[in-house]
Amino acid sequence: MALSGRCCLLLPAGRLRAHGAGKLGPSAPRQAGISPRGALLGRRAPGCGRSSLKTETEVDTRENDVVASDFTNRNPRNLEQLALARKERGWKTTWPKREFWHRLRLERTQHYVEAFVERCNGDVVVSASTREWAIKRHLYSPKGVTACKNLGRVMAQRCLEAGINFVNFKAVIPWERRCDSAKFEKAMKEGGVVLQEPRRIYL
Repeated sequence: MALSGRCCLLLPAGRLRAHGAGKLGPSAPRQAGISPRGALLGRRAPGCGRSSLKTETEVDTRENDVVASDFTNRNPRNLEQLALARKERGWKTTWPKREFWHRLRLERTQHYVEAFVERCNGDVVVSASTREWAIKRHLYSPKGVTACKNLGRVMAQRCLEAGINFVNFKAVIPWERRCDSAKFEKAMKEGGVVLQEPRRIYL
């Protein structure tokens, strides 16, 4: 009696397993057109049953061809690059002339040589000096012709990095011009800086 009772309990469990395997087996969802993951969520496979909906929408690009009526230029030196910026003429008796955008000056002291680029309002934009240890450590002497030549190379590189391609070197005070200024001027030209500003365009 005990054995028969156990058999009666096992048979229904085996029938349930066989019956459930036929419904929820791994091959059943694919035969029914449902993906294995969709079998749990109630979804159909993309390629089976109903056709997938197209979600692609056409983008209207006609707005890209419209030109804005107002344009704001945020580059303060744009007019200088176009040679349209106004230069301060000043009075005829003003000397030295301040009719420039950027002026290059070379000054010498008793022990050092300094070069800087200034605007017409007196603000210094770029500067270099043999006082700097990065320059001084490569020089035999912080003054003289060799110092002016090497200072011109450094100054030309800094001007190009700052976006200054044209400077006025003619507005220098005459007694500041010496023989070593020629070496400095030559080094600046070899560095790629034009020592003459373009003429202003009047509109």
